[in-house]
Amino acid sequence: MENMTPAAAPTAIEPKKERSFRASSKAVEFRPLEVVVQDNNINRAISLLKRKMATEGIYKELRKRRFFEKPSERRKRKQREAERRRKKLMRGGGGRRRD
Repeated sequence: MENMTPAAAPTAIEPKKERSFRASSKAVEFRPLEVVVQDNNINRAISLLKRKMATEGIYKELRKRRFFEKPSERRKRKQREAERRRKKLMRGGGGRRRD
């Protein structure tokens, strides 16, 4: 091993280069839901967690993924949802209320 030439010397393992993915509308950012338990009040923390899960759409996602949805059914559902949003905008109830 003392007669190793530079070509035969072991090289350091290079880390994998990250692939650059095209930004898409389906890109999802995952962040953990955190709930702080204050004054050992577990019931309040659980209700707060449930509220956060509802606003994040986790329950809706669970219902949607419970069964396989065929691509044709997915297209139809998306069209129905888009139509519902258009009708809602037409009647003037389009914006989210922020109090």
